[in-house]
Amino acid sequence: MANPTEQSEEQKNVYSVWALPPEDVAVRIETLMSGLRSEFRGPQFEPHITVVGAIPLTRDDALIKFRTACEGRKAYQATVDHVATGTFFYQCVFLLIRPTPEVVDISSHCCRIFGYKNSTPYMPHLSLLYAHLTDEEKTKVKDIADKLDEGITGLSFPVTRLALYKTDTEDETLESWEKITEYNLRLS
Repeated sequence: MANPTEQSEEQKNVYSVWALPPEDVAVRIETLMSGLRSEFRGPQFEPHITVVGAIPLTRDDALIKFRTACEGRKAYQATVDHVATGTFFYQCVFLLIRPTPEVVDISSHCCRIFGYKNSTPYMPHLSLLYAHLTDEEKTKVKDIADKLDEGITGLSFPVTRLALYKTDTEDETLESWEKITEYNLRLS
């Protein structure tokens, strides 16, 4: 019989790769997110652009794939197109990120290494609110977001860090979500 430690090391969890905005941009977006949560509820989470969606892996496999995916990759610019709404909890209201070649390339590169198959074309976005809302409520949230930070559309910022997160998508409280590690991308 295997000992419990060996079993837990082989246990699969769900992992995601996130592109993190710089600290000043993160603070600005967190302020916007907090303003929306105060009225519409929803869990708190770190501002991020999903690079690789939720994929079940062992922790060791996730770490190896993450390091391999990040190695030698360069920092890149991300630009907000506009505030948009989606059709499910994890894409309720978000900042649509312009799908430039650099933004799309980092995702396709990482997805290839992780063996992640996306069921829909990659839509880079930075979520502002996770919630179950009606279309009418989402429109209201979008309008409020546009008013709370009028300069958010067109905001451009460097992405210099990727992070590996454990993200159990069954846990809508996000209490089980945790950052595993972070990687600084090359600056030139």
